[in-house]
Amino acid sequence: MRFVVLTLFPSLIRAVAGESILGRACAAGLLSVDAIDIRDYAGNAYGKVDDAPYGGGRGMLLQCGPVFDAWRATGERLGTERPHTVFLSPQGRPFDQRKAEELAGRGEIVLLCGHYEGVDQRVLDEIVDEEISLGDFVLTGGELPALAVIDAVARLVPGVLPDESAYREESHGDGLLEHPHYTRPAEWHGRTVPDVLLSGHHERIVAWRRKMSLVATLKKRPDLFGRIRLEKGEGEALAEFLSQDD
Repeated sequence: MRFVVLTLFPSLIRAVAGESILGRACAAGLLSVDAIDIRDYAGNAYGKVDDAPYGGGRGMLLQCGPVFDAWRATGERLGTERPHTVFLSPQGRPFDQRKAEELAGRGEIVLLCGHYEGVDQRVLDEIVDEEISLGDFVLTGGELPALAVIDAVARLVPGVLPDESAYREESHGDGLLEHPHYTRPAEWHGRTVPDVLLSGHHERIVAWRRKMSLVATLKKRPDLFGRIRLEKGEGEALAEFLSQDD
């Protein structure tokens, strides 16, 4: 899986991509994360890639030429005239696990990071296939969202994590939020680990974790819960549990 990030801050991308799971996956050849400095394509001695917007207004815009030239050079490096290109933007589709799975099916992705007031619309119309947002808020640039997308997608690449259950059993892997986790000691500040997790009874533990995932999803993300198909008897069991919890 190949990621190429078009950015004004390549050192930021390289620093994060070189650490922890991403760093090990890159070292093992499972991933590659390249950061291309848009300023390298400025076409002037000052590395200037921005200018004031037509019509006035605050801020500066990244110009078409440097962005396009960086993108075209990236395509040549990848061996394709039109690599799949994602623009990280607060106007984009909210990023979620389904989108991460979709992107993981691609062999290579180019991530364009905006900065300043944004990017000239003409080059976006020319090269961008989709816009992705982390949520309804604004950041100073697209680098952090790009890294979030890379991390989420990379976890789905075979070999990056120990096995498929490492991500299928986590929050959003099956549409549910994840159940609570506990580790030693068995008692801490008067709070104890649920007895079922100490029982060694695998089937009971699996059933408890499923129930607690349903509870967590219903309480924290009712919008997600409405999409879940309950198994036989789960509705009644969940209602009984919640009534006891009250």
